[in-house]
Amino acid sequence: MPLNIGFSGIILLVFIALLFFGPSKLPQLGKAIGTTIREFRSGTRELVEEIEVNNNEKNK
Repeated sequence: MPLNIGFSGIILLVFIALLFFGPSKLPQLGKAIGTTIREFRSGTRELVEEIEVNNNEKNK
């Protein structure tokens, strides 16, 4: 896991999130985080593909 967070650490983070945002906002927060991560991965993938294409063109 990232940053070596164990199961107890995840439980603690969820508890703190419940305290700050409340149970009604957590699904919206989770969806927003998921969308952000998905967009970041997509952008990263596109950037890597572009770099690979540029490297292949230079090697020709």
